[in-house]
Amino acid sequence: MEKRYKIGILALQGDYERHYKALESIGVFPIYVKLPEELKDIDGLVIPGGESPTMIRLIDRYGLRDPLVQLYEQKVPFFGTCAGAILLASEVETMPQDYSLGFINMRIERNAYGRQRESFEGDVEIAWKGESYLFTGIFIRAPQIVDVGPEVEVIGKLVSSGEPVLVRQGHVLAATFHPELVDDRFVEQIFLEMVEEYATQR
Repeated sequence: MEKRYKIGILALQGDYERHYKALESIGVFPIYVKLPEELKDIDGLVIPGGESPTMIRLIDRYGLRDPLVQLYEQKVPFFGTCAGAILLASEVETMPQDYSLGFINMRIERNAYGRQRESFEGDVEIAWKGESYLFTGIFIRAPQIVDVGPEVEVIGKLVSSGEPVLVRQGHVLAATFHPELVDDRFVEQIFLEMVEEYATQR
């Protein structure tokens, strides 16, 4: 019988319900996480979009920062979308160092597209396992990845500009768009493959 992976969704703020439905549709067992003890025995963790200042404040208020670091050190895969990607970055422009968790070596800028383009759709070209895939990205007050370290793999680029919008470093995946808002589950499948890969290594 095929293993049904247990994926936590950080449910402090943001549209975590859409992530729940998206993950459920690809056959995993999603659970909402609000407290440190709810991180126990999960195979992966999704950090959804939302308001990154509120999210990091709640992470600290509920005592989640150290347990999240421990989870990261145990090679449990993380996937952050939009504000979640901001929280995974090693550097957030104009913000203090402790603003983010620092799990991906990248510099990111919040709300980078300005008020004129608070929300837009754009084609994202994803390169995964030797194949190229065109995905519709929905960007909502999206951050922009300004720079990435040499260990970071850019697997998705915005077709119109070539800028990175989907990146991976080891067991951590980050998207500046919202894959949960479309019917296409390709990005969630990438994360599931990462979960499967790292489950065999722990």
